[in-house]
Order: sequence, then C-alpha cells, then structure tokens
Amino acid sequence: MGVIAPADREQARRQFAALSGLARLVAATLVAVASVTITEHAQSGAAIAYRFSFPEPQHHWAQVEATFDDLPAAPLELRMSRSSPGRYSLHDFAKNVYDVEARDPQGVALEIVRPDPYGWTIPTHGQKVIVRYKVFGDRVDGTYLAVDTTHIHMNTPAAIMWARGLDERPATLSFEPPRGVTWTVATQLNAGHTPYEFSAPNLQYLMDSPIELGPVSIKQFSVGGSTFRFAAHHQGTARDLDALVSDVEKIVRVEGDVFGEYPRYEPGYYTFLADYLPYANSDGMEHRNSTVMTSPAAIATRRLDLLDTVAHEFFHNWNVERIRPRSLEPFDFERANMSGELWLAEGFTQYYAPLTLARAGIESLPATLATFGDFVQTIALSPGRQIRSAVEMSQMAPFTDRGLAGDRTNWSNTYISYYSYGGAIALALDLELRERSNGRVSLDSFMRAMWQTYGKPGGSRPGYVDHPYTLDDAEAQLADVSGDRAFAHEFFEKYIHGRELPDYARLLG
Repeated sequence: MGVIAPADREQARRQFAALSGLARLVAATLVAVASVTITEHAQSGAAIAYRFSFPEPQHHWAQVEATFDDLPAAPLELRMSRSSPGRYSLHDFAKNVYDVEARDPQGVALEIVRPDPYGWTIPTHGQKVIVRYKVFGDRVDGTYLAVDTTHIHMNTPAAIMWARGLDERPATLSFEPPRGVTWTVATQLNAGHTPYEFSAPNLQYLMDSPIELGPVSIKQFSVGGSTFRFAAHHQGTARDLDALVSDVEKIVRVEGDVFGEYPRYEPGYYTFLADYLPYANSDGMEHRNSTVMTSPAAIATRRLDLLDTVAHEFFHNWNVERIRPRSLEPFDFERANMSGELWLAEGFTQYYAPLTLARAGIESLPATLATFGDFVQTIALSPGRQIRSAVEMSQMAPFTDRGLAGDRTNWSNTYISYYSYGGAIALALDLELRERSNGRVSLDSFMRAMWQTYGKPGGSRPGYVDHPYTLDDAEAQLADVSGDRAFAHEFFEKYIHGRELPDYARLLG
C-alpha cells in the first residue's frame, strides 16, 4: 500500500464522515472483507515444502530448501525461532544459519534484507519463493540440532525457517539421508508417501515435532487401545532395550490409570524418541504426541535414571501438553514464554515420576520417600522461599531453563526450582486430600478432574489446546474435588501465591 499524504487523508476522512449510516456500514464491511480475504489468502494457500539433505554430515550441517507458494504480494518475512516448545528461555537459533539465498521458480535471485538478528525479509517477489540455507548443529539434547555421521537428531525450531502470517498452512517435509546409508525416521509427524516424507497440519504442530533419522530400533506395544512406539538409538544390546521397554510399558499403564484413559494421538501412536549415546547430553523434552530423551548413560548401567525420565516426560502428554496453562497457549516462537503455573505443569509432573516408578514396582519405597524428602528439604531450608512464591519461581523459568548468560546472580539465596517447589507442593496436597477424605480423594482425583475439564475437551486442532486453564481455574478445580472452597482458597493463598511452608511434620506423621 502506498503512502497517503496528510491533506488527502483529511479529505478522505471528511468524505467518509459525510456518508450516511448505511453507507458507512457498507464501506466498513468492504474494508473488513478485504482484510479477511488477504489474511485467508495467506493462511489457506499451498503447503510449505521443506527438503533436508546432509551432504557433509562429518561437518555437522544440514542443507535446507524451503518452498513458499501461493504467496500474497506483501513482503515475505522469514524467521528463525527464539524459543522452543517445552523450553522457556531464549535460544536464538538464527545464530547457526548461514548461506541464505532466495530465488524465484526461474532461478532468478531475489533481494534479501536483514531486519534484525533473527530474520530475513524478501521485499519483492512473485507467487512462489524458494529459499535455501545451511544450518549448523552439533548438540544431542531436547533443544538443538545434531548432524553427524551416526544420525540426524532434530529439534525443529533449531532447523526450520518459517514465515510470519502463514501459521495455519500445512507443511511437508522430505529427508535425503547421507550417501551410503539407509536410515529410519522416527517422529510424531504424519507419515507421507515414502519412508522419508512427512507432514504437519500447521506451524504449532510442526515446531512441536522432533525428528530422529538414523539407525533407530523401534519397539511397539499397545495399552488400552492406544499404540506406543519406543524408538531408540543406542549402543547396548537388543536384550537391554527389550528389558527397558518392558518397564516403559509398566510406566505407561500406571500413568494411564491416574487419568483413566490415554489422549487421542493424532498420528495414531505416541513415540518415545531415545538417544542413549556417549556423546549425548542428559535431557528430556515433552511434545504433544512424543517425547525426546537423551543421555550419555547406557541402558545396562543407568536404567533407573533413564526410566525416571520416561515417567516424567510421559506424564507430560496429559499435564502441560493438553492440561495446558493459558500462559503457554499458543506457544510464541519469537519471545520467551513466561508462565506462573509451572509449579503445577512441571512440579506436579516431577512428583509423579518417582511415584509412578514406585507404583510400577520399579523403584523401592525407601528410595521414593528419600526423593520426596529432598523436595521438602529444598523448600524448607532454602532462603529463596522468603523471596518468591511458587508462582514467582515459575515466572523465573525464562532465566533458568537452560538459558545461557554470563552475568552473576544471587539465585542460591533467592530462587528455588519450580520442579522441586512444585514437587513439594504436590506431596503436601496429596497427603492433605487423603487425610481430609479418609483416603477417598487424592492428588490423582485432582489431576483426573483437570484432565476431564481442560485436557480432554481441548484438542480439536492438532498443535493447539482449546481450553487452557488459569490459576483461578486450578483453584476452582481443587474446590470441586475437595468439596471445600474455603480449603482450596486457603491452600492457594498460603502455598501457591504465598510463601508459607506446609506442615509436613503433621502430614507425614
């Protein structure tokens, strides 16, 4: 749109004011329709096509080709994400992108300008633009990209350049393995026509879909009518993996019992993506229909640690992936995502991991109680509880969730991890509910109610949650479950918004 001179703008304003009420309504409607038409054109156009190849995996980079078709005439604003689903701090993935070029279908180079460190804009273009770039990656964990001669481990925000305004467009992805290898792809993306082709319905789902391309061993089992796949890249024996997957199935059954059912997994299955390799970093990251778990530990030597991560991450496919705080929905890829509910989303999940292992007969009761004791000791002895509430600790996640910074802090005196803080609150609430109801109501009752109210009815579009909750919603749910609104309000005032310590001596007595 061209620039309108002030005099012309004033004349247009007077002419518009002189129109009759009916004429104004018609004119406003036409403007609105035109705006909607432009937006719908951008959102409902052709799928965005990504092609990944790895000509030199020994040098840890991927070649990416992205094709944007059926574009409106507006400048094409390309971005690399600054955050990643499940992570709450900034990571600035653009720093590893280089050799960016854009061409039209005839191969003519298009002008690219750099508006900021995180994006590239193509001011003038036709209906179709082909963008090529390289991206470096050499870290195996839940956040980054790793390209090497043994596999490709991809967290999509670390590798995919996307366009503003095209969030609702579907995407197709195709992979060309390095020369001389036949690798398997494991992902929650929808399968395509070949083993190396996949698709996503929108940007939110695409960015929430990690990918493992390599010598992956896939073990499959079914529970309650749902299918689960354990896709592992490891250096152990087949017997090691079989024994681990047997315990994974126990975890799946126990956590399913908490909620009474499993979510509907849009691709038709849930996938555990595990990299147990000497050069991997210890991490776990939840996603809507999958999870990434990485560790330098071998299955045979650190099995309990690996299963603890499984229990934590799988619980997330209810709690946070579908029972989701409003503060995280939808996920913003251009800024840090702050939430005051992580004491529940992460902390309660932290409580259920050791509890699940005990219920499944994998971990002993004394060891489980020792873990709970660590939760209590952390919040009882740390001076940080006098500084920040559980909500405020949660809001610190953009600075503490593996964010990198060189400046010093006084967090040893002012901060407690929302994992431990929330775990301690979960223990107190579980014991309190059991005591008040003579064992009829527990934290399981609360989590099941949150699932029925906010999680289960909230997934009509893959990648989105229709009914995210707020702090007030969680308090109201506790009131319903306990049958005592005053108790729920007091609990939240003291231990969630406030900085008081639950009476653990009484509760544990």
